[in-house]
Amino acid sequence: MTRLNRQDLMDLLAGAAIFGTGGGGDLSEGIDLIDDALAQGKTFDLVALEDVPDDALICTPYMLGAISDLPADEEAGYARLPRIDVPPILLAYERFQQHLGRPFFGTVPCEMGGSNTAVAFYAAAMAGHKIIDADPAGRAVPEITHSTYFIAGLPAAPIVLANEFGEVMVLENIMDDMRAEAVVRALSVVSRNDIAAIDHAMPASQLRKALIPGTLSKALAMGRAHRLALEEGRDAVSVVAQVGGGEVAFRGEIVDCDWRTEGGFTLGSIDISGRGQQDASRYRISVKNENLVGWLDGAVHATVPDLICLFDTEMGQAVQNPHYHVGQQVAVVILPAPQAFLSPRGLAVFGPGYAGIDGHFRSPLSKRR
Repeated sequence: MTRLNRQDLMDLLAGAAIFGTGGGGDLSEGIDLIDDALAQGKTFDLVALEDVPDDALICTPYMLGAISDLPADEEAGYARLPRIDVPPILLAYERFQQHLGRPFFGTVPCEMGGSNTAVAFYAAAMAGHKIIDADPAGRAVPEITHSTYFIAGLPAAPIVLANEFGEVMVLENIMDDMRAEAVVRALSVVSRNDIAAIDHAMPASQLRKALIPGTLSKALAMGRAHRLALEEGRDAVSVVAQVGGGEVAFRGEIVDCDWRTEGGFTLGSIDISGRGQQDASRYRISVKNENLVGWLDGAVHATVPDLICLFDTEMGQAVQNPHYHVGQQVAVVILPAPQAFLSPRGLAVFGPGYAGIDGHFRSPLSKRR
């Protein structure tokens, strides 16, 4: 077991934000959760998946919804509802333990991301429970079905949900993760596009083969390398590509971009004009919470499940959607997909077809493998 200090946690969340490919929630929100728990004297204890007892009950807490603000007319519809003074994820966590009649041992994040990784940490720390060094995605993903849980055929239900209005829902008899995505997404839409959810509550013996081990340690190493590169005045973007086994695919300036909130997702696009040796080229990214597809001069260059990471080169930080803007100096880094998503079932769930691209998955990194 490793007790994470604040610097460890900041590095880990920064690494998770890089693996978030624009999604996974706002890093500043994740930092706020960590600091709240630390201020209350809570600890963050990281345990290797292999060291978790078989009968230990593990769950996956997260926030689900769009990552952009609501239009003003939709926001006004929630004005009359009460707000609770406790984070909804803690309300859901306590209610789930009551529902099961036993405590959790610890949590795993549903994905890598500046906020959603921290949500799982926060729920565990506030209850005095453990954080398991694993997750079911190895990156950020738009939907519940984009996970090794779904690939392995593990059921999501029961699922406990809570929102900022104090409404708590217990979902049972949900057929599979595909149905869970539809139901939870719908409840998120009517919860101001933000709902706390906890699912896949099972003994470690059932989850062990489905989870990707060591992903939090990987995020910690990435975040630490990124921070040190910035402190030492090195090109942090190149360091990220090297540490992650990927490549810097494009550098330039955002010349056009947009986003909208639709169906519980943030949808958008980013157009980048190249500079230097790429000054005659253009790169375009399509967004559905995360960066899904990259086009180089009109041809498909990269798709999920590879990670399409966008960095602000002036600040050296990963860009979190939809916080991009015209005139922003950026770089595109492609990192390799988690191995689980490269299986036939993984690609069927979260491959080019999901992003609306015909044809087989072809990684621009294939020459490096």
